[in-house]
Amino acid sequence: MLKVLILCTGNSCRSVLGEALVNHLGGGRFQAFSAGSHPTGKVNANALATLKRHGIPTEGFSSQSWDEFDGLGIDIAITVCDSAAGEVCPVYLNSAIRAHWGLPDPAHVVGSQDVIDAAFEETYAALEKRVQQLLALPVETMSRPELTAALNKIGAETF
Repeated sequence: MLKVLILCTGNSCRSVLGEALVNHLGGGRFQAFSAGSHPTGKVNANALATLKRHGIPTEGFSSQSWDEFDGLGIDIAITVCDSAAGEVCPVYLNSAIRAHWGLPDPAHVVGSQDVIDAAFEETYAALEKRVQQLLALPVETMSRPELTAALNKIGAETF
């Protein structure tokens, strides 16, 4: 089982949605975690509401530092925000395959609850499509360069 760490600066929205989707759809091939370089300390309530609307359990998520995963043997690290992609990752991630799946932060959307919900749904849908593409890859037989290229290609697609 490959260990996937979904990274975002605050670890409150996009990375949590990514973690939930990989674990929910992954069928035991992957074990996902999420973390942030500067975690907010709280998971965004709208992210949890989005998961709930899609029938995904919302228990056990937390906003945590990427330092907590040192020694876990992360195989793949995926950044989902542009600021995290530009940061220097902890040394323990040097051996991980890295990819970037940048998405706008739905937590910054202002407006009615319907507008906010729509932003979270858009982020959820984009991550779901990307996770499904990840799951369709023959990761067990791909070389590191092939997997890195495939993951970055997934992140470059617009949905």
